[in-house]
Amino acid sequence: MDYDAFQKSMQQGFNTYYNNSVLTHVLMPQGIAISVGFKFYNTSKILLNALIGRSGDDEKIHPGPRSYDGKYTEMELSHSNHIIQIRSTVIDDKQYLLLTPIKIGIKPPTLLVSAAILWNCPGYTKLDNGRLFACTPTRDLEIFTDGQAVRQMNTGLTNPYLSVELDRPVAISTDKPISAKELGSILDKQKVILLNGCAKYGCLSESYNAMRTCLAWDTIYEPEKKQICSPVSRLWNINWGGYVLFDWDTYFSAMMAMVENKELAYVNAIAITQEKTEDGFVPNFGSSDDGKSRDRSQPPVGSLAVREIYRIYKEDWFVKFLFDDLLTWNRWFAENRRLKNGQLCWGSNPYEPRRGVHWETEGINDLFGAALESGLDNSPMYDDVPFNQDTHMMELADVGLTGLYILDCEALADLADVLGRNEAVELRQRASLSKDGLEEMWDDDFGMYLNKRVDTKKLCRRISPTNFYALFSDKVTPDRVERIINDHFYNQEEFYGKYILPTIARNDPAYKDQDYWRGRIWAPTNYLAYLAIRKHKHTVSGASACRDLAEKSNDLLLKEWTLHGHVHENYHGDSGMGCGIKNSDKFYHWGGLLTLIALTEAGFLIGPETEL
Repeated sequence: MDYDAFQKSMQQGFNTYYNNSVLTHVLMPQGIAISVGFKFYNTSKILLNALIGRSGDDEKIHPGPRSYDGKYTEMELSHSNHIIQIRSTVIDDKQYLLLTPIKIGIKPPTLLVSAAILWNCPGYTKLDNGRLFACTPTRDLEIFTDGQAVRQMNTGLTNPYLSVELDRPVAISTDKPISAKELGSILDKQKVILLNGCAKYGCLSESYNAMRTCLAWDTIYEPEKKQICSPVSRLWNINWGGYVLFDWDTYFSAMMAMVENKELAYVNAIAITQEKTEDGFVPNFGSSDDGKSRDRSQPPVGSLAVREIYRIYKEDWFVKFLFDDLLTWNRWFAENRRLKNGQLCWGSNPYEPRRGVHWETEGINDLFGAALESGLDNSPMYDDVPFNQDTHMMELADVGLTGLYILDCEALADLADVLGRNEAVELRQRASLSKDGLEEMWDDDFGMYLNKRVDTKKLCRRISPTNFYALFSDKVTPDRVERIINDHFYNQEEFYGKYILPTIARNDPAYKDQDYWRGRIWAPTNYLAYLAIRKHKHTVSGASACRDLAEKSNDLLLKEWTLHGHVHENYHGDSGMGCGIKNSDKFYHWGGLLTLIALTEAGFLIGPETEL
């Protein structure tokens, strides 16, 4: 498979791939952008770009259902005491938008319809006798509107545009004109088709709609590497100078996409793997202008993602394309983060930073960098843990990382079997060593596998959902499974409650902080804990915990989605709300993992415990 050709095959037709505004629809590969904006007279505000999840007095967007391919999108935009519904569809490679004022002030806003050529693609736009055109070497088009033209010169736009009064529904189209009434009927039919596709998920249909909607809006065209990919959110991209892909976040986006969109699953898994460093590991992040965390990686979930995607689509080329990179990364963890007994520690290696950026220059070969490698940046589990600058690791053998490494070895061994590679033996031997090391972390009095200080050999009773990752090992006995689940998962002083699973036990002093990984609930830790427990679903307590975690995760997602159309980065451990704190992005795609848990439990996905 020629991956460049594969990417180009996805870069066809209209979609919402321009990162900086969800009000822009782009024709690929020509880069012709059709954007809508507004001039509001009651506040003298001009809105030319809009993003989901902004705070303060900025625009508020409540997303409705949308498809991955852009054939139907819907949202309500609130700004300056106006509410405007925006719907779109693509039919026969032609773009259609319908803007309907739901609430207007004393004077209707002016709708601004502009055209541009993005990403230095060849071409130009022009306004000729009141007609708006976009011209490229391979495609010319005209943009029409059935709105009443108004003269509006003070718009802030630097490219050609049309301006019409938004006092009634207004249609925008390419290549041929259409009335708002006719377009409304077409859009109604397109919406029914889209929602009927969700209906197959039964009581989870709205949850699936939330997961897909968020991931689809977060999917962009990234021009530096000429790729379609799904960064965690558009707001993060802007703050990182163009784009940023995080390690486990992006592999999880591939797993969410695999439910319906094979191509998006493939490109996300490949995009983050290709951010690998010169040392061969997938970094914590890869961003614009060759920004990478060359000192640290992040949770090794790549082989899991590739295995589960392969489980559905059975295309060997995809596994073959990524296998060697995943194998190098697995070996890197063994060489750089593993103790002799098979236990693993988070770390940060020394290197000379290439850029003067905060995320690359702070925490190198120090505890801060190692905590960032864990993905649990400010977790209380790592408070006051010494860092060994000779080994470049925390002085803490980590249950979570050890469990994830077992998972990584076994998932990659399964993929080796698919390809007939003899590295499967090597990988299962590494998994076995880590399983043995994990057994040394059992605390029989406490009934849990615990992090263990490397320097003092003491077990640490500050616990989080990552302690459940010990259940990725098949050496955990049924008796221990019962204790772990009954004494800790169902313990309301620790993890159980209306909303689960908090990222530090409720009886930990740091729980009350409710700050990022200090007590808030995160979808990725719920998802990984679910997969670990699912390996023991044949037990009574395992089956019960899987059901409860799936149901409560789904309820958590729907609460904010129903209220605000938000899919949050993290949620409050007591109230279940995502809002009310600055460091919980309101449209962060991995929140959809809460739905993926429920879909897996309900049988809509093949269980990862089954053979390939």
